[in-house]
Amino acid sequence: MTSSALVKDYMTRNVITVTPETPNNEVIELMKRTGHDGFPVKSNGEVIGIVTAFDLLLKEWVPEVKGIMSTDVVVADHEMPINDASRVMFRMGISRLPVVDKQGKLVGILTNTDIVRSHIERSTPMKVKNFKKTLEDLYNIKTRIVRMKVPIKELRPTQDKIYADELQGRTYELKRGLAEPTIVVKVGNRFVLVDGHHRTVAARKLGYNEIDAYVIQIDEDMRLGLEKTADKDGIFSFEDIKIVDDAQHPLIALTESMKKGTESKKGG
Repeated sequence: MTSSALVKDYMTRNVITVTPETPNNEVIELMKRTGHDGFPVKSNGEVIGIVTAFDLLLKEWVPEVKGIMSTDVVVADHEMPINDASRVMFRMGISRLPVVDKQGKLVGILTNTDIVRSHIERSTPMKVKNFKKTLEDLYNIKTRIVRMKVPIKELRPTQDKIYADELQGRTYELKRGLAEPTIVVKVGNRFVLVDGHHRTVAARKLGYNEIDAYVIQIDEDMRLGLEKTADKDGIFSFEDIKIVDDAQHPLIALTESMKKGTESKKGG
């Protein structure tokens, strides 16, 4: 759980590239098939340009990539801190950054999606540390944190309801690889889910068997207050969680209520 994440930790390694001689018609078909709107242009393992949808739309039509590609390409070293790379992308208004090794060879690509994922994943550890400290202070115990994949069938939920709109959003994030790890407490042989109920339910619906988690391990076999509350509320499995589809997630509802309040003031 360090803040010194590097570009190589989050870049996409399987990069789709084209060559200077690739026909532009093929580039268009590649964009349709992959959903990407730009590709690095590679020659002898090195990045010599980049071709984007803007090049195809705004420049005079030519048969091959070499006639429209941009050759003034910003690249990132794979050992570069992710924060520095994100600043470069923001300042230069670019959505993708080819990544090279010390020899200048293309080894990956960093996109806005990767930047968002890195931010999400690095914001979770602070929550984990705070909850770890709360547990230790509350029960006068020592704990340790492990990052691991937890079998979903072994998780004990502690939340009685989730929201359909948030569930839809978490499903999208999981498909894109954007969902942050959940927070779980392992006490005795039990895995108690603390944070990440929407993510976990979404993962179950997608057919996942495991969920990425920060696991706070307690060696003593004790009953947590979270478990006692869940027992009282009748929450023993994910089937016991109610999916609320006639109301929005509180944060979304709050945002919309603020918007309505602003509009009413304007009207008044």
